[in-house]
Amino acid sequence: MVAAYKPGPRNLITDVAGLRVGNAQDDHIKTGSTVLVGDAPFTASVHVMGGGPGTKETDLLAPDKTVQKVDALVLSGGSAFGLDACSGVMDGLRAMGRGFPVGPMHIPIVPGAIIFDLINGGAKDWDENPYRALGRAALDDAGVDFTIGTAGAGTGALAAMQKGGLGSASVVLPNGTTVGALVVVNALGSVTTPGDRHFWAAPFEIDGEFGGAGPDPMSGHVSPQISRKAEAMMLHAAEGANTTIAIVATDAPLTKTQCHRLAVTAHDGMARAVVPAHSPLDGDLVFGVSTTQGEVDHAAFADIGAAAAVCLSRAIARGVYAATPAKGDLIPTYRDTL
Repeated sequence: MVAAYKPGPRNLITDVAGLRVGNAQDDHIKTGSTVLVGDAPFTASVHVMGGGPGTKETDLLAPDKTVQKVDALVLSGGSAFGLDACSGVMDGLRAMGRGFPVGPMHIPIVPGAIIFDLINGGAKDWDENPYRALGRAALDDAGVDFTIGTAGAGTGALAAMQKGGLGSASVVLPNGTTVGALVVVNALGSVTTPGDRHFWAAPFEIDGEFGGAGPDPMSGHVSPQISRKAEAMMLHAAEGANTTIAIVATDAPLTKTQCHRLAVTAHDGMARAVVPAHSPLDGDLVFGVSTTQGEVDHAAFADIGAAAAVCLSRAIARGVYAATPAKGDLIPTYRDTL
């Protein structure tokens, strides 16, 4: 089935028509925010597998809750401070007249999730929380083309062995359905096998999109690696500073319940690309999104879920592969380890 997949024209989540992504970052602080916004409100749900999530408005996305559509989703650095990026996005959407109508008011619905990037070699000496402004700037930047790697919410991200980053990927199924993923990789686990060269996600790579090194020819990788990130964090008496947060989206018509199941299925892609994933010290979660209202049959939905998992694996590797070095980094980039 994988052989039938091909990336969309951008190999980004914005290959799903009607979606745009914006990034904003502060390189001095080494942090940033990323927003996914639709040309119109879209159906969304979420599934959390990590033990330490940081979120806003995610209860609304449960299948049994009243809200059916949202205006945007935010991924941000900053730990709990970063949740304020959602407020900046709300400000911008309200100024556009977007949001859930309540009498004369419009209330934008903007769920979000954060990573911990407060210890990454960047200055954290701000007097005023910067994330509201970063969220608004990310919304203003939103378009169909955007930078991956050390950008937006991936600016200060770290995986176990290399710098993390913002990743994205897409596929177009044989029936024309498009599926895409957007992810911030800040994992406790490693995205590469021992030796740093081969990505765990290598079996799902398309057209050398993250270097073409191929699968690791060695086997027996059953012992945990000594994490460069953990060693660096312990120098600052910090632990539990991890999370991979993602969005998977499709232009196929899905119900809110199906969006929830899409998010659940996509976690398979995270587990294939990050080892270990979903630990008690990660806040791993996936949002599931559909830009079209309706319901697909079970056979078609199974293919969409499988594609979402593949996209997420590829997006994780692409985000780390695209990361670039910066002054004060605690650990190297993937390309610096080769």
